[in-house]
Order: sequence, then structure tokens, then C-alpha cells
Amino acid sequence: MDSTAIVELVKERLGIRTTVRDTYLEAIAKSVITELEDEKGLTLDAENFNHLLFCADYATWRYQSRDESGAMPRHLQFRLHNLILHNRRLP
Repeated sequence: MDSTAIVELVKERLGIRTTVRDTYLEAIAKSVITELEDEKGLTLDAENFNHLLFCADYATWRYQSRDESGAMPRHLQFRLHNLILHNRRLP
């Protein structure tokens, strides 16, 4: 999975036009990829737009909620659950 594509999507969603936050967003994107692959056991495919957009949405939520404690939003939990279930069915 390409973290650069995730960063670009996050920046578009948040309306960020400068590169000032790129280092921080890149770290979040890589963290999301690592978490999904290593902890959740997913095999992410950069060509799968569902995977790419989920990573971007997850990274956006992590960026926006950095100073808040609380659970992942329900829509992200639902999508993650579906990705895990779908990934388990693949050979």
C-alpha cells in the first residue's frame, strides 16, 4: 500500500494545500497501514479503492481526533469489520 496516495487523499479531504503537515500525515498513513496489516491481519491492495479509501478515512479520523479519547466512529468500525471478514474468505 502506498502511503503517499493516502496522504494526498487525506489532504484533499481536509482541504490542506501546503506541505507543512506532510511529515505528520505520512507517519499517520504508515501507522494505519502497519496496524491494518500487522495487527488486523489484512492484506492491503493498493489497486483496491475500498482499501485505499478506508486507509485514507481512517488516517483522517486519526489526524482529527489526535487530542481526543474515544472509540473509532461506527462507520469506520463497520467498514473495518467488513474488510476483515472479506480478507478471511480469500484463499
